Formats: sequence, structure tokens, C-alpha cells
Amino acid sequence: MERKKELKQEYKEIKIECGIYVITNKQNGKKFVASTRNFKTLNGTKFTLETGTHTNRLLQEDWKQFGKEAFEIEQIEVYKASKNHSTSEKKELEKLLDKWMEQLQPYGDKGYHTKKI
Repeated sequence: MERKKELKQEYKEIKIECGIYVITNKQNGKKFVASTRNFKTLNGTKFTLETGTHTNRLLQEDWKQFGKEAFEIEQIEVYKASKNHSTSEKKELEKLLDKWMEQLQPYGDKGYHTKKI
């Protein structure tokens, strides 16, 4: 029973990192930029791509065409999250995402996003 308490405490002390990540197609240079409230969920993103269920159709098509070896997934900015996911954290992630979208311009031939009008 003591071990269970120790494990629970360790879990509570784990720092959750959130931030911005980019998936780059090494064949054509296109980028997909997104935010996550927990970088550990990137495994889930890989899973959706591998099973053909990712929500970005263009990225999914290229993943299928080129294969997972043609892609690189990297964290480009980390925002330290508090244990309680607050509204301000969500807004901060939106600001970070906007910054990186502006900087990388992942639209058209450079990416998998559609520019907002």
C-alpha cells in the first residue's frame, strides 16, 4: 500500500510540458504547426497519422504517400504548464501558436495549413 502512495505522489509531481510542435516533411519541406497541452500526447498524433485518421487531410495524404520515415516531429517551444490547466494557459498557447504560424508561414507550398482570411 505504501508503494502505491509513493507512485501517486510521483505522478502528481511530474511536470507537464505544453507548447508548440512542428511536423516537417523532409521530402518537400512542408510543415504542420500545432500546439499541445501535453507533449506526451505526440504519440497519439503519430498514431492518428499511422492509422490514417489525422484531421489534417493534406498532411495525412503526404504521410501515406511518403511514409513515416519522411517526417520529423519536434518541439519548437515549451511553455511550462501548471498542474491546473487554466484558461490563461490556453490563451498563452494560442499566442505562441500564432507567433509560430506567422514566423514559419506553413501555407501553400510551404505547409499543410490554409491561410485564414
